[in-house]
Amino acid sequence: MKHKPTLSPDEPLYHACHAKPMTRRDFIAQGFMAGVGTVLSGSALSLFANPRKAHAALSSDLESLKNSCGIATQGAGKIPFIVFDLAGGANISGSNVLVGGQGGQQDFLSTAGYSKLGLPGDMIPSIANPDTGLSDYINTELGLAFHSDSAFLRGIQDKLSVTNRANINGAVIPARSENDTGNNPHNPMYGVNKAGSDGSLLTLIGSRNTDSGGNSMSPSSMIDSAKRPTKIDRPSDVTGLVDTGDLIGLLSQQDSVTVMESIQRISAMKLGKVNTQITTDDVLKDLVNCGYVKSADIADRFGDPSTLNPELDPDIVGDNGIFTQEEFDNDSEFQKTASTMKLVINGFAGAGTITMGGFDYHTGNRATGETRDLRAGRCMGACLEYAARVGVPLMMYVCSDGSVASNGMIDDSLDGRGKGVWTGDNSSTASSFFLVYNPGGTPQLIGATPDAQAQHQQIGYMRSDASVETASSPAANNVNLLAETVILNYMALHGEQGNFASLFPTHGLGNSALMDSLTAFEPIVSGTYS
Repeated sequence: MKHKPTLSPDEPLYHACHAKPMTRRDFIAQGFMAGVGTVLSGSALSLFANPRKAHAALSSDLESLKNSCGIATQGAGKIPFIVFDLAGGANISGSNVLVGGQGGQQDFLSTAGYSKLGLPGDMIPSIANPDTGLSDYINTELGLAFHSDSAFLRGIQDKLSVTNRANINGAVIPARSENDTGNNPHNPMYGVNKAGSDGSLLTLIGSRNTDSGGNSMSPSSMIDSAKRPTKIDRPSDVTGLVDTGDLIGLLSQQDSVTVMESIQRISAMKLGKVNTQITTDDVLKDLVNCGYVKSADIADRFGDPSTLNPELDPDIVGDNGIFTQEEFDNDSEFQKTASTMKLVINGFAGAGTITMGGFDYHTGNRATGETRDLRAGRCMGACLEYAARVGVPLMMYVCSDGSVASNGMIDDSLDGRGKGVWTGDNSSTASSFFLVYNPGGTPQLIGATPDAQAQHQQIGYMRSDASVETASSPAANNVNLLAETVILNYMALHGEQGNFASLFPTHGLGNSALMDSLTAFEPIVSGTYS
């Protein structure tokens, strides 16, 4: 075949089979507009081995007032949660994360089915190496089985150290979603917040100015307008997230905090001698008093603007960082990812969505999709590696609006890697997946036998022709229930899945026995952690 040129990861996609892009969602899906980043971040927490054990070093008398004034520390003690929303209909099944029949990921599909998923006959996972008896095309290094040449996997491996890979496991959910539309309610962040996730600065963040914070919608029944995700566009906005006033700059940070503490004490002493003649006297005094306490706390935690800047975190950028300075300077997706993971993993936001655009990549070749998947994998790997460096768990969910399929034609260019050309959209080949990092050890699948565990690692299944079996799980043909399934699994990591029905009384996941079958892992934390 005559190869079509490989498009760079940031180059827009032109499709003769699509109408001209008209909406913001269309522009992002086809890469005409970047999925602008949540560039919130933060923390002086790099000074601590575990940021959620870090407390502001206020004087003891003010420290004791923080709880009564409602001043949060780092997060709500829940597992950080990050969504990767790949706009346009990315390939997830088969060529990236393996999918199979009723027996799990390695209950292999037909050769024709794998061809539809972009894998030629000589690269399908069912082929055993005669020398080893094992497949050369299955990689279970992250617990969840990937195709060994998955671009997602190669990207994750590029950013995630070998040592930290042992503490990761995941699950895949074969589930249809409509192609090229933002109307798929994939985003579970509101439900995750309802389950207890929160941040000390912000509740939810997202890289788009939408109700979900991403490209895809959130289930309408879960949206809480008071918790709408906050969006910040560039790294320069990060240090402006918290205003500590003009005092810092005139004095050192330590001296500024001391001055604010003194102001609080003088104010409290004087207020104690005053009768405001207002019936809400005590309430008014508390508001004034807590205002000074909060000011001192903010100055103490955020007085140095550099503590909110991901670029100045040596674990993120630099010679020993996850990203090199050149990578960070030249790739807005890396800046977006670094900023979001900095904020969420350090507990300043409970959950965040990273939208990446340009995944409508049925461009008549394979190379364009491979390069975009590789960069997405690097962003995923960066989040997992940063969680490991900070020392906190992480649940990372990856979804896309629809999917693609191949007609079997091969792209044997360098970037095409001898795989099937993506020739069109196909919602029936879609899947979502999540990975969990646990600093305490490998997350353990539910099930007493390997066969039982395999059915919890793949929630639902595909037919042999690589189309989702829509009766295989509640999530398989209903994106609202897919989001509920992800929330159920988030709660299960805390051992709180028994509370799901009371928190979401109109849920559609069935009785407790069915919900147990939709749950992948044993708890990795107990309720909350510190």
